[in-house]
Amino acid sequence: MSFLTILRRRLGFLILVVIGVSLITFAISHMIPGDPARLIAGDRASDAAVAAIRQKLGLDRPLYVQYGLYIAGFVQGDLGTSIRTGRPVAEDIIAFFPATLELVIAALMLSVLLGVPLGVASAVWRDRPIDHAVRSFAVIGISTPAFWLGLIVLLLFYGRLGWLPSGGAIDPLISPPAHYTGFDLVDAVIAGNAAALVSVVKHLILPAATLGFVHVGIVARQIRSAMLDQLGEDYVRTARAGGLSRSRVVLRHALPNAMIPSVTVLGLAFGDLLYGAVLTETVFAWPGMGNYVVASIQALDFPAVMGFTVVVSFAYVLVNLLVDLAYIVLDPRIKEIG
Repeated sequence: MSFLTILRRRLGFLILVVIGVSLITFAISHMIPGDPARLIAGDRASDAAVAAIRQKLGLDRPLYVQYGLYIAGFVQGDLGTSIRTGRPVAEDIIAFFPATLELVIAALMLSVLLGVPLGVASAVWRDRPIDHAVRSFAVIGISTPAFWLGLIVLLLFYGRLGWLPSGGAIDPLISPPAHYTGFDLVDAVIAGNAAALVSVVKHLILPAATLGFVHVGIVARQIRSAMLDQLGEDYVRTARAGGLSRSRVVLRHALPNAMIPSVTVLGLAFGDLLYGAVLTETVFAWPGMGNYVVASIQALDFPAVMGFTVVVSFAYVLVNLLVDLAYIVLDPRIKEIG
């Protein structure tokens, strides 16, 4: 399957996903009981004041007209105006997205740095105590709700031990770094603000560990399965018979080949982490899109909820497109399939 064929198919799929997600989110948002105009005006506002707000927001129009206007604006890069903040949703997402992306990248790096060695060790020492321990750890990780784990680590590392902060992205007593990229870690490094850098790292540890814990098990299981397939191949036995050490065969030959099918898991994990960040950010008061969308849901802020869902879904499909294209680079034989 050629590069252009995959690109055309995925771009077409991307358009369908955006339309489908926006339609489903729009329908669900308007099924939720409540009137955002009444929430904005207040309980004591007159019906005339509420009606004026509803007309100003366009909520008095038929649903199909509201959806059509939303799609027309989306095509032009306009995600609407947030009912809660009064700002364009696109501006809000741009402001909050870097913090979420920073958290997701940290969690993904943790998943890879821990999951890959665990998966390799589990495959190399198959059916031995370390293998059973890794598989048990993976099952526990996959089965543990992120919000519950977040509360437990807060109770332990903040409440009991006092080692790490409870929430937020930086200590309020420390001046935040100058805004260059929106990523606090990067901005602290660029600004040379050591105090801010240390504070950001400390605040990042617990939410990143909580968010990445589940995917450590997923990555470990995938690497173990792929490694077992590679260790049974003829080229591994030939390399061992040729006198190469076990570690060299595993790390230089089997592991790179095992990483190719694991790229899919990493791509899917990135999308899962974006959605999973909603609960994690709420538990740790992390100033990202998760907190933003939860507050928007509570305020019946339809444009903000739809903007978040569409953007995250777009990112999810885009990552999968990049994964498919990475396959072609990592394994040119895939071009011949299809």
